[in-house]
Amino acid sequence: MSSTKFILGLFDDPDDMMHGIEKLQKNSIPIYDVYTPMPIHGIEDKLGVKESRLGYAAFCFGCLGATVIFSILYYTLVHDWPMNVGGKPHFAMPNFVPFTFEWTILFTAFGMTLTFFAATHLFPGRAPRVMDLRATDDRFVIAVDAKGNVPHEDITNLLKEAGAVEVKHNNRKYVSYE
Repeated sequence: MSSTKFILGLFDDPDDMMHGIEKLQKNSIPIYDVYTPMPIHGIEDKLGVKESRLGYAAFCFGCLGATVIFSILYYTLVHDWPMNVGGKPHFAMPNFVPFTFEWTILFTAFGMTLTFFAATHLFPGRAPRVMDLRATDDRFVIAVDAKGNVPHEDITNLLKEAGAVEVKHNNRKYVSYE
């Protein structure tokens, strides 16, 4: 039994890589992931990547921030220590708006930063893990999970026919910069 976990097709040109994706999909070979050194227009549609749900997370963090500061303001200014300032009522809504708005933005920004770190596993101080170190420099990489039923030689031949300059059989999932 082979110890190969992933088959990587390394391409020089993004058009060749897109052609490789088409060939693999045409032969019903599931693609694990694609790594590129730069964004490529239309690759999400070709790979069938779902739309991001970060907007929902931002909305939830904003609602949490608005609720927290509104509760604090209401408790301190209306319930705990009511003050009569210029004859205004204790619960004057226009006075609450600037604080609520600013804390909504603050919670959203910090929440989205934490969500980004959690989703990408890029916590500060942690070395990034990639399948091939050249994927961050000058190579376009298609990673295929080798545990499928398709023979490895067929996948290798498809990648070479598509224009891969190198095909690697990785025994490990990630190569670290460390």
